[in-house]
Order: sequence, then structure tokens, then C-alpha cells
Amino acid sequence: MSSLFSSTAGKQTAAYQRRDIPRDQHNVSRSAISEPAKKVLSRLNNAGYEAYLVGGGVRDILLGGQPKDFDIATSATPEQVHELFRNSRLIGRRFRIVHVLFGREVIEVTTFRGNAADADVEEDDDDRRTSEHGLLLRDNVYGSMEEDALRRDFTVNALYYCIRDFTVVDFADGMKDLKNRQMRLIGDPETRYREDPVRMLRAIRFAAKLGFTIERETEEPIRKLAPLLTHIPPARLFEEVLKLFSAGYGEATYKLLSDYDLLAPLFPETAAAIANGESDELIRRALQNTDKRIAQGKSVTPYFLFAAMLWPALQADWRKRQDNGEPPLPALHQAIGRVIGQQVQATSIPKRFSGPMKEIWELQVRLPRRQGKRSFVTLSHPRFRAAYDFLLVREDAGEIEPGLGQWWTEFQELDEKGQERMLTELGSAAPKKRRRKKPAARKD
Repeated sequence: MSSLFSSTAGKQTAAYQRRDIPRDQHNVSRSAISEPAKKVLSRLNNAGYEAYLVGGGVRDILLGGQPKDFDIATSATPEQVHELFRNSRLIGRRFRIVHVLFGREVIEVTTFRGNAADADVEEDDDDRRTSEHGLLLRDNVYGSMEEDALRRDFTVNALYYCIRDFTVVDFADGMKDLKNRQMRLIGDPETRYREDPVRMLRAIRFAAKLGFTIERETEEPIRKLAPLLTHIPPARLFEEVLKLFSAGYGEATYKLLSDYDLLAPLFPETAAAIANGESDELIRRALQNTDKRIAQGKSVTPYFLFAAMLWPALQADWRKRQDNGEPPLPALHQAIGRVIGQQVQATSIPKRFSGPMKEIWELQVRLPRRQGKRSFVTLSHPRFRAAYDFLLVREDAGEIEPGLGQWWTEFQELDEKGQERMLTELGSAAPKKRRRKKPAARKD
């Protein structure tokens, strides 16, 4: 089955041909889809609605991977979906979606959406307002399946799988771009980026995750439009940063952000410090370690990520203050306050993360001070482990001489007697302070 229709995504008219790809020409199998997702698809279909697996789930299966979650697009309204599933809840105000809950698995169901920019509504309708920069402020329009596909961002995300006849429906040559391993925007790239500048970050995230290149016309406006990210609310950008660096491809993501001038809108102080000669080696090593942890199924804390990403900015400010005569510790506290204060204007940092981040930085000063009871006090600090890991990254990056990290590795593994022995050895190895000779008694 095929049909010709026009895409108006991004105010650009372009002819696309719908392709229905039969089961023997693709590798999507029902066995790769979770049972809860299949139940939702079947119940919607049996109730007379169109329902398809869509987006990343289809894309990842076609690439031979196993999706982490499954999204469904349907002709049913959110209220109709909610009525069909007792184990569901309605989410959102701008555009309502439904979460169908199966224990810990959540199936997200959205109604086919249209393009708000082309809706036939009054000029002052709040559902179709755009900012002076072209940013869509409201996008609350239902539409057809074709419209839903062409309002999506990338061609490889506009693929739909039908559980009834096992076909993959391709609206924008997504299968071709999958084969060529490239990210391509649907519609005019500049207009689509202006509608939502976060699409630039999504292009980077998917390219890093999938190992894809960014198609020439899709990448061309990015550097010019990168400053538009400053118009996105800091809270949203905080969430986007977590997505960028918590997916297991942080190092590749960081390189792409730097290459496309997208680091500065997210971390302005860090980008400025690096441009002025500050090393970013610690960031790279920290992201390498983070990627390894994620590959091993271990957790990653946002405050550790932000502590690493802001370290070059903190170092530059801290050094400048000391050069101006401020004592090291007060200079550090002042630098921390300024760097975080500047950063929250770009990406918000909740206090539950900014507090531990400060402690990681402050402990870098305390870790070298090990004499007496200081080591036991530092070891008992609730943020010791994160600060210790940060210290190891600093050594790995060549920022400080190796040795201190190994000392702390051994110290925390020993019992109290062994720890006392290490402290004794540390004290005996310390250079002796020369006693000042008393002046000779004056002879009258």
C-alpha cells in the first residue's frame, strides 16, 4: 500500500510516499515486543481503534537492539484509552497522554497529533502561539496518522509497526536513513529547530547513541542556531543534559556537543574556561568512567556528572581568586558560589544535587590532609566515596600526581589497626620541622 501526501512539518511542503513494508522485508518480530505493549496494541485494535508501535521501539528493533521502552500511537483520544484500561492514568496538560501501568513497566500511549502551525484556528488561539524566535509555545492539535508521522523530528523515528498484519509503515524514507545510518530531520531543518531548539540536542543524542552521522542539511543550521537553546527553560535543559550524559554514550556525546557549538548554551562557564586554555581532560575521563558504569548496569549520580562538567570553570575561577591574594579555602567557596550561580541560569540544578556537588569539590582539599584523626573524619563523610572517585579521575586525567588515590584505596580496605599503621607510616615519612634554635644567652 502506498499513497502520496504532503508534509507541512516546519512550514515546508514536500511530497512523501507512504510505504507499507511486509513482514518478509523487515526484521521486526512480535517476540521483540514486551507482553504489556502487545496487550495494549491488541485491546486498542479490538476496540476498533488504530494503534501502532512507534518511534524508538521500532527503530531499535530494526537495528537489532532491544528497546528499553515501548511507545504506542493511536487514533483513540486520551479519554478513550483511559476508559479501556483501568491500570492507566492521564498525564500532562499541554498535550494529554496516557500511561498504562504493568508493574514497573509503563506503556506510553499518545493520540495521533497534527501540526499546530498549520491548524485552521484563530490567530489568538493559545493552542497555536509561537515566540518571536519561531518557538512553538502550544502544540495541542490531534491529527491523522500521516500528520502524526510528519510532525515527528527524525525520519528514523517516524516508523510504525502494525501488530495486525506485521507491516512496518514508513512515511519519510526512515528505512533508507536507517540503512545509511544517518539522522535526518523531517521538514525544513532551520524551521524545525526554531520551533523547538531541543531538537538539536536530540540530533546529537541519537547520533551518539546509534553511531549515526547527521545528514548534511540537518546539521548545517545547528552552529548558527545553537544560541536559541538559551530560550529554553533551565529546568527542561537540566533534564536534557541528564539524557545526554546518562545513556552510556557520554564521551561521544560530549565530542559532538563541542563540535557543533552546543556546549556553550548548556555549560557557558565551562565552555569559556576551555576556550581560554583550561583542560577538559577530566571531563573526558569522567564521561569514559560513566559510560563504563552504565554498561555494567551501575547507577550514575547527576551531581557527579555536573561536578565533572563544571570542574574546568571552577578551577579557572579558583585559581584567579588565589592569584588575586585570596586564601585557598575562602577562594574555593567563593568560586563554588559563583560557578553554580552562573550555571543555574543555563540549566537548573536542584538543591538535592548542588549540595553534594559542592561537597565533592570541597573534599578535594581535605583528601590530601590525612594526619591525625583527619583521615577518619574524611572517611566517615557521606560524600567520601564520590569524592574519592573524583580524585581518581583527577589523577587519571594527569591533573595531580598519582599516589594519593592509591593511599585512600588501601586505607579504606584495612581494619582500624591497619589504618593506624598507615597513619604512623605517613607521619614518619613527613618531613621533620626544623626547630628554631634559642638565641644564646647574652653575656653582660
